[in-house]
Amino acid sequence: MNAFAEILEAMGHAPIEKRAITNHHVLNEAYCYGKPSSFSRGMRIDIGGVSILLISGTASIDENGQSVHIGDFLAQLRRTFDNITGLLKSEGATWHDVVRTSCYLRDIDRDYDVFNQGRTEFFKEQGLDPLPASTGIQAHLCRPELLVEIEAIAMFRTDKDGAKSKE
Repeated sequence: MNAFAEILEAMGHAPIEKRAITNHHVLNEAYCYGKPSSFSRGMRIDIGGVSILLISGTASIDENGQSVHIGDFLAQLRRTFDNITGLLKSEGATWHDVVRTSCYLRDIDRDYDVFNQGRTEFFKEQGLDPLPASTGIQAHLCRPELLVEIEAIAMFRTDKDGAKSKE
């Protein structure tokens, strides 16, 4: 049986465990905002030796819930990547485990070239090959000063030697 079939077989009979992802050194919880919001920074789902991380839309927000780098697209993008990196790290994952991103830009016509250049540079720094699947979307973001927001999905095995787990 190939590895993918083994994973599907194991997942078919395994209990599903889920819990919220957090990293207070990077981001506070959305329900701690002045105007609380009802979502988790992410969810970890463990199924039969496979972990799936669903990282909520993440932007240029600091550990106190304040928007940072207002008006500077590249600085907002970098802070967004750093925030996602911190959330991944809190679960023992890295960008090498990311399989998909959804990227929301306030003004895709104006900012896509700068976004793509910044994303390409960041992914090269991470040494990613292959690159995650991705979609770019123009959207009204939750705060008018935010220019970019990114969701990420990561997957990794936890049932073999060198297994990843929450540190």
